[in-house]
Amino acid sequence: MKLSFNTWVYSSFPVWVPAYPLDEVIKRLARIGYDGIEIGAAAPHAYPDYISPERRREIRKLLDDTGIACSSMLPAPGGGAGFNVASADQAERDAAIDQYKKVADLCREWGAPTLMYVAGWQAFGTSRPKAWEYSRAALEKIADYANDLIIAVEPTSADSNLVDSCDDVIQMMDEVDRPNVGAMFDTFHTLYRNEVPTDYVHRLGSRLKHIHLADVNREPPGSGVVDYVSLIEALRDNKFDGYLTMEIGFNRRNVEPDDMARRAHDYLKSIL
Repeated sequence: MKLSFNTWVYSSFPVWVPAYPLDEVIKRLARIGYDGIEIGAAAPHAYPDYISPERRREIRKLLDDTGIACSSMLPAPGGGAGFNVASADQAERDAAIDQYKKVADLCREWGAPTLMYVAGWQAFGTSRPKAWEYSRAALEKIADYANDLIIAVEPTSADSNLVDSCDDVIQMMDEVDRPNVGAMFDTFHTLYRNEVPTDYVHRLGSRLKHIHLADVNREPPGSGVVDYVSLIEALRDNKFDGYLTMEIGFNRRNVEPDDMARRAHDYLKSIL
């Protein structure tokens, strides 16, 4: 298992500060010792429409020079243009699918094997079955376009209301039935639902392709209530060999990103 760090706390989504250029974030995480970086596809870091071909090549070279891999990417749903794949607005759904395709192209250029899929949310006036169908159809299109990437579906219970649980992600994968569609989960969202993280690992087995780690209030692993020792043991038992990605600290302004990144790295290294 390898360690990766999500860029949200260094800027982009949803809190605007503290903020650092992507080049700076890559260098800092490489110095701390991370194997990978999970890049959020939002301004100012990696919003696809804002990144020129030259800039894309610069980032790829920096990743190679610093020896840190782009482990994964994820679009920023909600706000602005809106990227709700379960929206009743056809134009928004089309834009969301198009955005996922653009991020998939970035994954290819930067060598990221995994693209995360947030299944959207049910808005007032749209029935759950209809919202589910919109999201399922969108995922099929995205998976077919990005058939060389892993599309990891994430239950986001603390932020949304459609794919909320382990049962939901299994149902979505079964219905879409694409070989490149797998599952991920975030320990922060399991806390929100009072679910046990190791249950996800054992239930998903080889279909688990990615994982986010965060403790209470998006604190670094080891500072709250999640039993990470048991989680690591469960992942080993199920032969998980992907990235353990920290997605921490981005829910508020009063954070020191380097401190969070270092504490998370050192704690995980101590139990791996």
